[in-house]
Amino acid sequence: MLRQALLLTALLATTGCPAAWGRSLVDVDLVDRDSGQWLPETPYRGDIWVPGIPGHRYSVRLTNQSAERVLVVLSVDGVNAVTGQTADPSQAGYVLEPWQSTEIAGWRKSMEDVAQFVFTDLPDSYAARTGRPRNVGVVGVAVYREARPVAYSPPPYRPYAPYGREDDSAARAESKAAAPAAQGNARGVAEAADAAQPGAMPQQIGTGHGAREWSPVGHTQFVRASRSPAQVTQLRYDDADTLVAMGILRRPPAYGWREGPEAFPTGFVPDPPRW
Repeated sequence: MLRQALLLTALLATTGCPAAWGRSLVDVDLVDRDSGQWLPETPYRGDIWVPGIPGHRYSVRLTNQSAERVLVVLSVDGVNAVTGQTADPSQAGYVLEPWQSTEIAGWRKSMEDVAQFVFTDLPDSYAARTGRPRNVGVVGVAVYREARPVAYSPPPYRPYAPYGREDDSAARAESKAAAPAAQGNARGVAEAADAAQPGAMPQQIGTGHGAREWSPVGHTQFVRASRSPAQVTQLRYDDADTLVAMGILRRPPAYGWREGPEAFPTGFVPDPPRW
């Protein structure tokens, strides 16, 4: 496993910096550590779903797809995996070097060890046991680019105010007056959309606070290029039976039955029939 670098410095922000077109800065995957398999991802109604097996340990694999350092703030069940706080993008996270891949195997307990991530019943999840069950069932990252030094050029001196200042002030006042009504309409639309959503099945599993494991990290300095993350990605998870019941996964076929032809059927070559 490549070395991880833990960020514990304050937030310093400058100007915004959007993510690259066509690809993510950081790829996020879940790996079942007991089976050694990468957990399959299934898109469904705007979310990406992953089946977890209760009792199995897992890790979050992060892959930096860029030629620059990035900061990844990792949230598991709505909890920051480094600090244990209710997750927020402005908090501490892991810094990845250009093209670096690493696996985060648990809740950060110190600079030397973690408590393993393990799929467990929802009441036994770390978030539920600490009174925060609302966001159980989701793993997410907020990714920041690193700020680069820029040369500062002062704006040109303007001795006179530009024409149309009064008109601009009136337009700003009108915009401020219309803002509360627009916000109220937006809230009404959002509430109506939420009410129209079909009832979801209760979440069955969450992420537990497992056994301690050696996983050393170090400190580094990192200045964020923007107040807002350049990328926010999340994966939702639950056990396979629940995902089948929700229509996200298909139930495995019965033994010996397949839906289509097989490229490599079992057995040996029989003699052809006689005419």
